[in-house]
This record gives sequence, structure tokens and C-alpha cells, in this order.
Amino acid sequence: MSDTTETEVLRTAVQVDGEAASYLTVERDGPAVLLLHGTYWSRVWLPVVARLADAGLRPLAVDLPGLGRSGGELTPETATVPALADWVARFASAVGIRGAVPVAGHDIGGAIAQHLLVHDRLEVSRLALVNSVTYDSWPAPHVARFRGPDATAEDVLAARRQAVTAALAGAATEQRVADYLAPWTDPRVRRSWTALAGAADSRHTLDLVPALRRSTTPKLLLWGEDDGHEKVAYAERFAAEVPHTTLVRIPDADHIPMENAPGTIARSLIGFFAT
Repeated sequence: MSDTTETEVLRTAVQVDGEAASYLTVERDGPAVLLLHGTYWSRVWLPVVARLADAGLRPLAVDLPGLGRSGGELTPETATVPALADWVARFASAVGIRGAVPVAGHDIGGAIAQHLLVHDRLEVSRLALVNSVTYDSWPAPHVARFRGPDATAEDVLAARRQAVTAALAGAATEQRVADYLAPWTDPRVRRSWTALAGAADSRHTLDLVPALRRSTTPKLLLWGEDDGHEKVAYAERFAAEVPHTTLVRIPDADHIPMENAPGTIARSLIGFFAT
């Protein structure tokens, strides 16, 4: 598969809980694949969406409620991992997913994906985690500092700019950083994001570990080695302790390796999901 593609990625929406749930996809038939984001938005998956579609899959990279381009607004109650997992299950139903589906999660989206698997919110056929929160690796300090209600718009935007720039690593350009930051110019999205930060709780992954160790579902970890928060050591521990897990390390990549190595990430996901 080439590292470039001319396939058109579309942004569309479906109604979930009376609000528009925005998602990236390609208008082609094929087995559905759910792609979940965390403290960023569906933009993290854009570099690989067309590649997955070119391989015959139907990628669905959704914006969680109140985040990215989705409508609604998160509260401390609806921003928890269990509540978001329930919402993702309703989104899956709204877009017509029936039966088993592969799920990939990045950052807190990985916690949601793990929750979907362990608690049978969806029939998860294969689980891929990309620089995901695991164990007690979260919330990262740059997220935890916004747990309180006093953060100004300037504080949030400045902190997000710093975090995005670091996470993109060598892929950071002024235009790309601005693209990532665009949703946070909306006060509603900033409020949703601070609710997500406030609800971040490592118990939501620690409590899953016993069930994950018993799980026979195939699992793939794709990890940017230079991530200073979701460190590769967590991925190594997960791969060692959780059966049926394969770890692929991505060199010269930070927290969003889809931007640093889109071809490698796409090929790994395609090979895993198509098996």
C-alpha cells in the first residue's frame, strides 16, 4: 500500500441523544471500524482514515459529544469513561453497526475502548490502542491542572497549543497546530474539554485490568516511543501482562504517531483488523 492516497475523506453526522454526532468517514462499503479519540478530537485519525478505506474497511472516526465538531456539551457526569462508552455504543447503533466490530482508541479513547470490551457495551472483535491511557498513567499533569472551574479561555488555548505542538513532535507545523486547535475556540467545546479533564480518573482503567488479563480478544498496541506521558513502559507492561497482545513501537513519534508515521500505523491497523 502506498503512503499516499487520493481517497476523499468526508465529515458527516448522525443524531445521537438529539445532538449531531460528527464523524470522519469514506463513502465506501466495507466492515466498520470504530476510531475513538481522547483529549484531542477525530483530527488525530485523519492521516489514516483514507488508507483504511482503501484497504476495504469502513472507518468511522467520531467526535465525542461536545468535542471536535459534535454537538452537545459534556458535564462532569457525562464526561466519565463509563458514560462515554455508553454514548459510543449509542453512536454505533445510530450508524447501523450490528454485531462484532473492531475498535481503536487513542489517549482517553483507549480507556473508552477498553471499557467497551470489558463491559460488553459493544461486541469488540479486536482492540487496538494507540498511545492510550492504561493502568494509572492518567490524567497527565497538563490535563489534570484543568480540573477546577477557574481556567480562562486563554489558559486553555495556550495549554492546548503547547500540548498539541509537543504531541505532534516532528509533524508540528503552524498550520497543523492551528487545525488541531480550531475546535477549542468555541466556549462550549472548552467547557466540554474541561469537564473531560475533570472526569479523568485512572480507576476507570485500573479496574479493568483483571478482566483484560482474562480476555481472549486480540489486542494491538501502537506506540510512539517518545511520548513523555503515556510512556512506552506502560505499553510494555500491558503487552507482558495481558494475553493476546502485540506491541508495535513507533520510533521518532510522540503522542500522536498517526501524524509522524501514518503509513506504518495504517498498515499495522489494516493487517490487524483484516486478520
